[in-house]
Amino acid sequence: MAETYDILIIGGGPGGYVAAIRAAQLGLRTAVVEREHLGGICLNWGCIPTKALLRSAEIFHYAEHAKDYGLNIEKPGFDIGAVVKRSRGVSAQLNGGVGMLLKKNKVDVIWGEARINGAPKGGVVEVVVGDASKPVVEPQNPVPKTSLGHGSYKARNVIVATGARPRVLPGIEPDGDRIWTYFEAMKPKSMPKSLIVMGSGAIGIEFASFYRTMGAEVTVVELLPQILPVEDAEIAALARKQFEKQGMKILSDAKVAKVTKTGDGVEVTVEQGGASQVLKAERLISAVGVQGNTEGLGLEAAGVTIERGIIKVDPYGKTNVPGIYAIGDVAGAPMLAHKAEHEGTICVEKIKGLDAHPMIRTQIPGCTYCQPQVASVGLTEAKAKESGREVKIGRFKFIGNGKAIALGEPEGMVKTVFDAKTGELLGAHMVGAEVTELIQGFVIAMGLETTEEELMHAVFPHPTLSETMHESVLDAYGRVIHM
Repeated sequence: MAETYDILIIGGGPGGYVAAIRAAQLGLRTAVVEREHLGGICLNWGCIPTKALLRSAEIFHYAEHAKDYGLNIEKPGFDIGAVVKRSRGVSAQLNGGVGMLLKKNKVDVIWGEARINGAPKGGVVEVVVGDASKPVVEPQNPVPKTSLGHGSYKARNVIVATGARPRVLPGIEPDGDRIWTYFEAMKPKSMPKSLIVMGSGAIGIEFASFYRTMGAEVTVVELLPQILPVEDAEIAALARKQFEKQGMKILSDAKVAKVTKTGDGVEVTVEQGGASQVLKAERLISAVGVQGNTEGLGLEAAGVTIERGIIKVDPYGKTNVPGIYAIGDVAGAPMLAHKAEHEGTICVEKIKGLDAHPMIRTQIPGCTYCQPQVASVGLTEAKAKESGREVKIGRFKFIGNGKAIALGEPEGMVKTVFDAKTGELLGAHMVGAEVTELIQGFVIAMGLETTEEELMHAVFPHPTLSETMHESVLDAYGRVIHM
């Protein structure tokens, strides 16, 4: 039996491995238990490989429109196998990088599935890893193993960071062939000529955008009246207009009632406005959200409170059971990698006894890497008004920005929401080229409690897309220049 760890983390995704590295920096003896891939869903099957796919689609899009830029390019084509291979290669490279970071910081990596063995005893949590009758199987990527996979391990603190998996609807269970989750959608063996995407959140829209750009006929079915439901309604409407202009078909306020597999694809019965229609396509992508991986961890037996599949925690990741913490997707929305990473740091610093700052969830940005991109932070206009505040709204369209026109990307808008009485920036919402890289400016401003006056006095470089941010602030106070 090895000596007791200060912190043992179940799950090596973005929340888990970042927490482990921060714990090691603080001098805490740390281990990570991982059953499959370091980097978790984000690095291996989510954030990173999808961005690689979308980058290929973006370049293909520009190649198809080369004449718009005064260039002559023969009719472009693509090899979907090569596109997928590049995406998987990017993930593999970063996967190995996470392993080396853990080795560098002297974090033990324990391969296998873990469960908490009952309630903590004497301030120590026992974690059982793996089935002793089965051999330890490590991933093929070059990651270090510094601990045996099977056995019991003890820790003064355990952090659950097991992430989430695709939500499955009864009767529409993915089969890996014609009904896909994001796992299959990320590595198609061939390019479907048509597909239906069920759900218009970030995952659904990103895949809809990728496949449409690559030439597939795409139909998106959304249960709610608005696509991109968590976004500001005005921004979502502008994004929808661009998607439809690209040839994407969108059915909102519509329900997938039935899915039937046929010889060459699927038939999907969609109910909308009291009527129903049958859509046919080669593939269906189910993108109706994710659910936390809380099962089989021994949490209930340990007395940990779980509500609707989410582990209940305080702002520092602490559960109701001393010595047991939870971060990332299992700790609730928003289920985003950067939120998990930040929670991991906060949680570890709190365990160490530092003056950790609690997570402010209204200041967590959200990004959707479709074409055009969508990004936001803080309250939407509707939510700000629902809170009883008097607001000032600023808007600036990309058509008034020189850099956007030079890029050939004049479709977009930045929208800002301010408290009319205090000048506090309550929210910022963007659609257009590279807005996922711009949103951090507003995130920092909100974190520093920057007022509208300070934002208006800031000097933004010209020509840049960031000037749209400045002009949106100016517009909220009747001072916009270029519109």
